[in-house]
Amino acid sequence: MVGMNKRTPYVKIWQDLATDKSMIFLAGPRQAGKTTLGQIISSSFTNSLYFNWDIAEHRINFMENPTFFEAVERKDSSTPLIIFDEIHKYKDWKNYLKGIYDRFHEKYQFLVSGSGRLDLYQKGGDSLAGRYFLFHLWPFTISELGKNNRDIEVFLDAPLQITMENADELKEIWSGLSEMSGFPEPYLAGRMTTYRRWSNTYSQQLIREDIRDLTGIKSVIDMETLYLVLPSKVGSPISVPSLARDLKVSYNSIRSWLSIFERFFLIFSIAPWTRRITRAIQKERKVYLWDIPRVKEPAARFENVVALELWRAITAWNDMGYGTFSLHFIKNKEQQEVDFLIANENVPFLLIEAKLSYAQPSSALKKFQDVLKIPGVQLIKESEGYRMIPNGDQQILVSPAYQWLSSLP
Repeated sequence: MVGMNKRTPYVKIWQDLATDKSMIFLAGPRQAGKTTLGQIISSSFTNSLYFNWDIAEHRINFMENPTFFEAVERKDSSTPLIIFDEIHKYKDWKNYLKGIYDRFHEKYQFLVSGSGRLDLYQKGGDSLAGRYFLFHLWPFTISELGKNNRDIEVFLDAPLQITMENADELKEIWSGLSEMSGFPEPYLAGRMTTYRRWSNTYSQQLIREDIRDLTGIKSVIDMETLYLVLPSKVGSPISVPSLARDLKVSYNSIRSWLSIFERFFLIFSIAPWTRRITRAIQKERKVYLWDIPRVKEPAARFENVVALELWRAITAWNDMGYGTFSLHFIKNKEQQEVDFLIANENVPFLLIEAKLSYAQPSSALKKFQDVLKIPGVQLIKESEGYRMIPNGDQQILVSPAYQWLSSLP
């Protein structure tokens, strides 16, 4: 695990984006390592200053002097890095940052981080659009820890390419991520007792503190109950009416709470793929958790880990400007389904099925591949090797999940 917490792929994204913009937004789940990443980035600056809205002393300084960072202690004349952590908890944060950018963007480099969805706060006339680039930091994934990544252009040209190098090491990492989650604290501890203590307090603190304070939600207990129910729903499209009946709350409350869970990175969701994007918006979505071990059913947990790896990949590709990628599932009227479809600008690119041990490609995967004429991957829990199975003029790769996913750009 030496060097594991250097977060090298994310530092590279920062470096690329910071070349073109002096204000970068960093969003991601609470306790995913945003503060640590900020420290890693600031270590490359001779002059830097860290501000955290959650620290009372910092808030007092801010209220007394909103441009407090001008007094940063310098060691040379190089551009200072100013880190604003959790600044979105300040009610007028958008206007504040817009003013700061317009006045100081040629003199300072700014990193703005937060555990709320910073990209969803762009509304109305006070939008920060055009003044920043956004990227996301996620918990550890096999593609980060395995250090087996392919170049994005190579992957897009040949997504089925694979090697079985470092299989034992990758398998061990995959097991750790499945059992401890990819959040740094429990994963690096490597103990189930640490994970359980961490997990028991994580969602409670997030819902009872961050979400309650920023949204004004009153029904905190009902919201917690919804979150506790979601692990049993992983792998199937979510029925909002059914959840509303079970929890005895309104349909609109369930929809609102699910949206809030996404905004604060407790969950993420994917829509069914259709050729008409507006139609997909109305359909039931599939929901996955960032705290993976909460999902107890083995096949559902396996699917959740695969979903998380794919979600990490497409958000990174979008953040870097490689395309407009989206993750979906695909289902027909006969209820045949493939777990995942990656599209670029709503054009299907790759089909991916997650099966614990089924070594033959599923009939649904073969059928959808026949229609869409795109490569297919079936990921299984473990195997000594991989198989390349022809399906008409296409091919389906059957591979251990940890092996193929570790190579994602």
